[in-house]
Amino acid sequence: MLSFRTKNYNGYAVQYSPFFDSKLAVASAANYGLVGNGKLFILNIQPNGEIINEVSWETQDGLFDLAWSEIHENQVVTANGDGSIKLFDIKVPNFPIMNYKEHQKEVFSVNWNLVDKSSFVSSSWDGTIKVWNPQRQQSIVTLASDGSNGTGGQSSVPISHQPNHQVNTTNCVYNATFSPHSPSLILSCNGSSKISLWDIRSPQPLIVNYIGHSGLETLTCDWNKYKSDIIASGGTDKSVRIWDLRMINRVDQQIPGMPSHNLRGPTPLNELLGHEFAIRKVQWSPHNSEELISVSYDMTCRIWNDKSNSNARFLNTQTGGLRGVMNNHREFVIGCDYSLWGDPGWVATTGWDEMVYVWDSKRLMR
Repeated sequence: MLSFRTKNYNGYAVQYSPFFDSKLAVASAANYGLVGNGKLFILNIQPNGEIINEVSWETQDGLFDLAWSEIHENQVVTANGDGSIKLFDIKVPNFPIMNYKEHQKEVFSVNWNLVDKSSFVSSSWDGTIKVWNPQRQQSIVTLASDGSNGTGGQSSVPISHQPNHQVNTTNCVYNATFSPHSPSLILSCNGSSKISLWDIRSPQPLIVNYIGHSGLETLTCDWNKYKSDIIASGGTDKSVRIWDLRMINRVDQQIPGMPSHNLRGPTPLNELLGHEFAIRKVQWSPHNSEELISVSYDMTCRIWNDKSNSNARFLNTQTGGLRGVMNNHREFVIGCDYSLWGDPGWVATTGWDEMVYVWDSKRLMR
């Protein structure tokens, strides 16, 4: 197991470069993201296993997520606590090369489009999802999770900066991610437990909208890289749920005047249990259609096997599908990513203990 310490900065996100097998980017924040600066690290894994910091940037507010550009090997986009999105270039070490400022509150996720590669998506505490072209200062699409214009008439000051603020995460869109199978489909999840599917090419973009985790916050979602209709989600109910989007009623198929869902939501295809606290991130393996990783506030990372299919619901609930647990972290584990390169199974994780670990998930045994 390899390691690197992001000294004085708590890790929020980590991602392997899509161009180099030895390069990682890490988004972090001082003081656990509550107040203070952020820092973006670009790390290189040396042949001897040492991890070194190639370049880094300090920002005026915490960084909550990042995404490598799919069209430029040296560029990374970050989600910032002040509501901005910044684009950094490794060859420009002193400042970001672009600054995008439309979100009214903290930005929680950014994700690059893997299909057409000319856009990325962001999501925010202000209840909106925005699609951007990195060459343009203004967003090209805005989606509002509550059906409004996204501002709700509230203060534009980030919530963490408001004195005596009351935390209301109902409309907070924690995660939004492009489909790896389609250039126009976006999956998102929010604090009201909703999991939503959007088609940005449609006049009515919202296609599917349902309760994902029994009314509790849904914090993360991801697409299966091999099955275009299969997704995973995780939430504060401590479960990882697998969904087949074909089994959930589309918005345009709902009967007028009838509720689109009950308080618990539809039945998942599978439910993976084992975490003791809320699940912060789930991610499907890029190498195996049945494998996924989850990280949690219980300070563990877990590797799962999902054997479910549309004819056998809850197939894994007796064993949980758990393949192994990694428990080296000593604080909340917030970020994870699978390596696209080399021997399948290598992953990177980061968390509030100021540590980045790179490890082989195949060696985990329950």
